[in-house]
Amino acid sequence: MKRRNGPGGLVYSTSHGSMCPRCGRPVAQCICRAAPVSPKGDGVVRVGRETKGRKGKAVTVVTGLAVGAEELAALATRLKKRCGSGGTVKDGVIEIQGDHRDLVVAELAALGMNVKRVGG
Repeated sequence: MKRRNGPGGLVYSTSHGSMCPRCGRPVAQCICRAAPVSPKGDGVVRVGRETKGRKGKAVTVVTGLAVGAEELAALATRLKKRCGSGGTVKDGVIEIQGDHRDLVVAELAALGMNVKRVGG
């Protein structure tokens, strides 16, 4: 049995299991997620606060990190533990629940990064 997502996007196959929506291969053989993402940034890590689209809830946002996907996930885990809250990594940006800008800036500076606090 096969299910399709939208116009022609294969999502699941009984013979292969879950399918990648980008390349159409089984998730275990996906080539688009394994492709290395080139780090973006100018060498300055920016730490800010956002509430837009979150029903007024504050989120600490860390952008400009010039590290790979695995290092980014490890850093996000370290920052979440240090802040004692949840969070995620989306499109090369770390989001931590709550307003923890000062704590995140101090932690990143201790790691030797060039950090700048942005916003109010």
